[in-house]
Formats: sequence, C-alpha cells, structure tokens
Amino acid sequence: MDRVDSLPPLLPSLAGQDPGGSDVAEAADAYAAAPLLNCLLREAAEPAEDPGAYRLKASGRLLRVRGARRPARPEMHAAGAWHRLTHAELVKLTAEELRRATGLSNSELPTEMTDSRDTVAALLTARRRATPPGDPYLRSEQSLITGHPHHPAPKARGGGPATDWLPYAPEAYARFPLELLAVREDAVVEDGDTTALDAFGQAPPGYRLLPAHPWQLGLVGARPEIRAAFRDGRLLRLGRTPRPLRPTAAIRTLYAPEDDLFVKFSLDVRITNDIRRLWRHDLLKMRGTDAATAAAFAGPGPAAWLSDRGYRTADFAFEELAVLVRDGLRAHLVPGATPLLAAALVEGFDGSPLDGVADPSAWWAAYLRHVVPPVLHAFARHGVVVEAHLQNVLVAVDAAGTPVQALFRDAEGVKLLPAVTREAGWERLVYCLLVNHLAELAALLAERHPGLDPWPAVREELIRYDREHDLPEIAGLLAAPAVPGKTNLLLRWTGADGADARYVPLPNPLAG
Repeated sequence: MDRVDSLPPLLPSLAGQDPGGSDVAEAADAYAAAPLLNCLLREAAEPAEDPGAYRLKASGRLLRVRGARRPARPEMHAAGAWHRLTHAELVKLTAEELRRATGLSNSELPTEMTDSRDTVAALLTARRRATPPGDPYLRSEQSLITGHPHHPAPKARGGGPATDWLPYAPEAYARFPLELLAVREDAVVEDGDTTALDAFGQAPPGYRLLPAHPWQLGLVGARPEIRAAFRDGRLLRLGRTPRPLRPTAAIRTLYAPEDDLFVKFSLDVRITNDIRRLWRHDLLKMRGTDAATAAAFAGPGPAAWLSDRGYRTADFAFEELAVLVRDGLRAHLVPGATPLLAAALVEGFDGSPLDGVADPSAWWAAYLRHVVPPVLHAFARHGVVVEAHLQNVLVAVDAAGTPVQALFRDAEGVKLLPAVTREAGWERLVYCLLVNHLAELAALLAERHPGLDPWPAVREELIRYDREHDLPEIAGLLAAPAVPGKTNLLLRWTGADGADARYVPLPNPLAG
C-alpha cells in the first residue's frame, strides 16, 4: 500500500502494512482531517503563542495540532485542558466557526466533509483486496488517498453508496471498460480531431461511435431526453470496449494504455469545488484555447503539452454525453523517461523517486529547471496561463529518478490574455505553480531532509528566467510580503461558483 507515514506523526504503527478494522477508521479520520485542518488554519485561524496552537478568529477558541505540512491529532482547549477531536467533532467545530464568521448556514458542506472521510475509509478497505498497477505512471495516477491538501472535502463522491462509485475509483486501482453507444449521424456534434474514438468499436451505418463512462451513463441514462433518444433510434447501445481503461487522478479522465490515449468525460458529481461536467461554454472554446497553449509549448526544450484534440457528443445531451480526446504520452516523452504525477510525489507512493534520492538539492534543482520556465514562458511570450497545479503536471524522470521533462495538461483550466487581465492571470499562475505545487513539494523535501531550505533554489530559477527573458512580474513576486492562497473552505461554505478564485494572503517564502 502507499506510505501512510507520509503524514507524520499519523499512525506510525500502520507504516508498511494494510490497515483493517478499527485501524481503517482511525486512518480515515486522519487522512480526512489533514486537508480540512489545512483549510481551517489557513482561512479562519491565526497562530497562538504555544507551538502548534491556533486561535480561531470568529470564536476565539484555541485549537492545537501536531505537524505542519499535514496537521494531525486536533485538540480544542476547554475547561482548562486540551480535548482530542474526532473527525465528526472537527466537522462540527468548522461549521460553527464558519457560521460565526460569515453569518451564513450551510448544510451541504458538512455532509460533504463526512462523505469525504467515509470515501477514504471505503478506499482503504478496497485497497486491501486490490492489486496496484505494475506501471509506475499508472500507480502514481492512482495513489492519491489524501487528494487536494487544502480542500475541506477532497474525496467526496456525491454522497452515494460506495457500490455506485467504487468500481470507478482510481484510488482503488480500478480498471474497467467503457460503454459503447452509437449516435445517429444527424445528431452528432463534434469539433477537432476525434478519429481516435472510432478505434474503440464499430458503429453501424449511419451512426458514429460515442464511448461513455459507465458511472456517468448510470447517472444520466434515465433522463427523458436520453431515454427518448434510445426509443426513437438516435442512440443505440453497442456493448463495451474489449479492453479496460484506467481512471487517472482526475477520476473522469481515463487512460487507455494499449492505445496510448486519454479520454475525458462529463461526470455529474461534485468533486472538490465543481460538478464535473464538460460544460458547453468550455467545449465551444476548447479548440482555440488548446491551439494557443500548444503553440506556447512548441518552443525549444523538452516540455510538452498534452493537447485536447477534439470532442464528440450528441445534440440532445450535449454536456451529459460529451467525450474529449487528449494526446497520449509516448509521442511526447523524451527517450527512456518515466512520467509520474506531481501530486503523487507529494503524497508518496510505492516507487517514488524521492524515496531513494541521494542529493535532494540536485534533484530539486532539476525539477525546478523543467517545471518552472515553461509555465513562465507561456505567460510571458504567449499570454497563456496554465493551471500548473499538482494534478495537471507530470514529471518525467530518468533511470536514476532525476527529473528530465515536464508535461502539462487540461485546456479546460487554461486562461488566455486578454480575456483575463494580466494581473489576474499572474495571480492565478502564482497560486497554481507556487502555492499549490512548488510549496507542497518544498515542504515535503524539507520534512524529509532536515536542514534543507528549498526556497533559495526557487528564487534562483525565477531570477535566472527574468535575467534571460525579462518578465517584470518576477521582481514584484520576489519582493512581495505575501502570495495568494485559495480559500476553498470559504468558497464552498458561501456557495460560490466552482470557477471563482478568492485568495487570502500567505507569507511569501521567496521574500527576503
């Protein structure tokens, strides 16, 4: 199983073994508490005098935790003593604090927090009976038990029973075939290059093949417009693909290893902040966004963009049945390199190159050299803001585990100037690349290698880029007292749109 000792001092007795029974419940509480505590401490608390203690801003109550990167074992001070909080009590405390802070009530988010914890318990149980993929890349994509480290409910699955979603969960090492539908040609809507979809099966004359995610088909298949299409022959069922696909960390994006192809679907389930549909407005602008991003990554150097080539759907269920085709890996990888999900490096997984790194400073310098300049170049020279957060970046390593390439993905999250202002685009870039991505990996390296300060190397990489390419925002970033931290807890509590981005100032680790 994946390293549970990556959450120190969380459950050291479970390191290297499969939790079971009460151990699963304890592990699930700890995994679910860590990102929730990160949100609560970032957005609603301030440090108190005692080490590890925080004062909640709205109520003034004292909260104490163990650990910094992944806080654990929360305690609240009451009646002159510290009292350990269960996950359920932490959820209640968080809800009370947010009601005081905002004046708003919210019954949905506490339910999602509980669902996220119960999902982790189901995943830990399922992994005891499952075999992880042998391929390191797939193992990295399917390794995330904690998930987003600053979200109150990163593993929520819509509140349904585990039997509905567990067969499709990447964290349970799922692999499954696609449902094959056929759409009558006069009802097909598509844009871009979708020819790769036709290799999944054979549509009858007058129809086009439309692969479907079985979970999504179960969610939307009974809707009147889709049932009507099945009845009148606009939509046919053809069976399933002969080979299974692997869900990636994004859950609704699947990888077909034999075909070296990614396919992304709508999924009418809230995952973190959003209902995960392929929304019409995003699909209609996808080709233009992807083309601009691909051009931004076409320059010298090994960095690669995995293009979203095109989409296909049905006019009577445009968003519900949409499927998007994304580039595979092999045509983009440098020879001999193994791609790994950046988020998996932070969380820890069996086979991580960080487990055996001999010189962490050299490894980190190589990582920064391959990840940072392509994102800055896309912004500076092409006006493209890539969402370079942990789940959108693959880092390819050589046989020694040293980073030699970075691959970026997901045109849906890309912003283009001047559709967004330069200031807003830079803020988004800094949050995704620096706060969501580099800060997480830097904290892990510092935790594993006491005495290592990862931030001078980040400063040096930024200064080097500015010296060679003249990006004025870099000087401002290096001198700024704060950097933007996204407020996922408050966003969900206030019911903000999932695409909104609101930030709180965090101390800038690059300053000075």
